[in-house]
Amino acid sequence: MSSLDRILPFLRPIEDLLADPDITEVMVNAGGRRVFVERAGRLQEIPDRVLEPRNLTVAIKNIARACGDEISEHQPILDARLEDGSRVAAMFLPCSVDGPTLTVRKFGRRYSLTDLVTGGMLSEDQASVLRDAVQQGRNILISGGTGTGKTTLLNALAATIPPQDRVVLIEETSEIRLDLLNVVRFEARRAVAPLGQEVQTPAVTIGELVRATLRHRPDRIILGEVRGAEAFDLLQALNTGHNGSLCTIHGNSAEQAVTRLAHCVLLANVGLPVQAIHAAIDSAFDLVAHVERNNGRRVLNTIAQPSERGKDALHRA
Repeated sequence: MSSLDRILPFLRPIEDLLADPDITEVMVNAGGRRVFVERAGRLQEIPDRVLEPRNLTVAIKNIARACGDEISEHQPILDARLEDGSRVAAMFLPCSVDGPTLTVRKFGRRYSLTDLVTGGMLSEDQASVLRDAVQQGRNILISGGTGTGKTTLLNALAATIPPQDRVVLIEETSEIRLDLLNVVRFEARRAVAPLGQEVQTPAVTIGELVRATLRHRPDRIILGEVRGAEAFDLLQALNTGHNGSLCTIHGNSAEQAVTRLAHCVLLANVGLPVQAIHAAIDSAFDLVAHVERNNGRRVLNTIAQPSERGKDALHRA
């Protein structure tokens, strides 16, 4: 792992963009010929900014080495986390058809619910509903598309957890920061061969971490994102007394998020009928909070109960 400052020397042509506190993500497309950023929640192209493909390739390889990883034509995908929480994703030919591609998602400041209200992401009324839900120990599923602010909202909600609660945080890649005294952080591990070694270290899956979590006496479980069969283990945990838990899932609506969660449970091949899976979801989660982009802005669109399948929102922006 490395800090964002450590990779800046490899990316001089876009160093100013990476250092800009108002920019949250930098994207280099088409082998370095086009550069985009996300600023204040909006995507914009940076004109007249070009990185030579050869230099970009060398830079990405150097970044991978600085992170204790590697990327090549034989292993063309890089997904690395830096010490400060920033994420670096890159892809090489032949998978990246137009040449090397690089995306850096900076780990920025944490926002409180008050900050999100001020920024227009949610209303005072919505913030009050969610704050009360966390305080009352209600389980919340946060849904939305890529880059809609799911993790931002989860961070803000997690900051309202009572300080006496013991929290176990599970993530595929560490992005969530909690200022609580009693926090245990688990991170999944993909199967990789360390530099200079042929034997891969075995993977540790999210599902394995969820099952292990139960032996660490959590009051609340926070799962950064549910993507697959670990959804079954999560439902098992939430339906055995771990109230006030939080997690995110990709979905285009609150209704679709519940359906996708059910599909993830099916991947566990446990033989449950769909009706029983939906009953378990309804029992496990008290609220679904759906975020989306509206004219380039991130907004909380819906707060609904899972049993409503997102149709009858408690509060709609």
